[in-house]
Amino acid sequence: MAAANGDREAVRARKIDLYRDELMNFSYAAERGLVNDVIDPAKTRPVLIRALEVLRSKHADLPLRKHGNPPL
Repeated sequence: MAAANGDREAVRARKIDLYRDELMNFSYAAERGLVNDVIDPAKTRPVLIRALEVLRSKHADLPLRKHGNPPL
């Protein structure tokens, strides 16, 4: 029983390593279009600053009433 449990743990560890190697990296997401951009870590700060400057002047118009039934 202990050997079967050890085999089970070894298989689990191999699958976790395989998952991390193949699926938990930026290239997997970028190849499938799941991310908009891959930023070089050395250029992260300027990219974030530009994004926040763009959002500084953003204004979203809210609807007059969020809920309710208009009269017929």
